[in-house]
Amino acid sequence: MRSYTAIVERCQDTGLYVGFIPRFQGAHAQAETLDELNKNLREVVEMLLEDGEPILETEFIGTQNVVVA
Repeated sequence: MRSYTAIVERCQDTGLYVGFIPRFQGAHAQAETLDELNKNLREVVEMLLEDGEPILETEFIGTQNVVVA
């Protein structure tokens, strides 16, 4: 079993959740709910893994909050 971290944003124009997995080219999806987004991302990753394990050129470290006065 593999685990991937997804970055999730909400599109201001459509109101849809948009998710992507850093380092994993082509692993992105959108949906109306977070549960649906997770399901869609899982399906995309499963499809991409059919071609074999991806070659990941970078390492995802995390996120940071940047405060600007």
